[in-house]
Amino acid sequence: MTVQTLSDDDRNSLLKLARSAITAELVGGTEVIRPAKPSAALQKKCGCFVTLHKNKALRGCIGTIEAARSLLAGVEDNARNSAFKDPRFPPLEADELLAVDIEISVLSVPIALEYNDADDLLKKIQPGVHGVIISRAWHSATFLPQVWEQLPDTKPFLEHLCLKAGLETNCWTAGDLTVKVYTVEYFSE
Repeated sequence: MTVQTLSDDDRNSLLKLARSAITAELVGGTEVIRPAKPSAALQKKCGCFVTLHKNKALRGCIGTIEAARSLLAGVEDNARNSAFKDPRFPPLEADELLAVDIEISVLSVPIALEYNDADDLLKKIQPGVHGVIISRAWHSATFLPQVWEQLPDTKPFLEHLCLKAGLETNCWTAGDLTVKVYTVEYFSE
């Protein structure tokens, strides 16, 4: 479960792409800045998230877990979606643009965790390292590894993740969840 390491040029290209995709929606006549000759790493299919922070507070976060399209396409689409389509926030406005910091997370392929019970699950999840996906029936949610900074203890982390999925807070103790983990390479402006 490893994430490819991007070069500084690749990281800068992705951050410029994300900011310009948002700016183009807000400011008429502004073009999206895509790299002229994208590296192989940027053309590789992988999951990614774009997170916006304003004054260090979450202002939007949208992403894709599946490796369905290139990293370039994913970052461009997720930047727009995090700015304008995150249902938790009103659409970003032009006067907020300079106050927003952009963070990009590039995901490894998630792997299913085999576990016997709640205690076994607690032993297998690595705080600060793993992003976690839980699902039961049509309920599903994920937290990026960065969420460990706000929820450093595994039990509260899982309880909040259960709530995010629309499940009861202690659902993780039942042993009937599908749990997947992944790692990320993340960087910001």
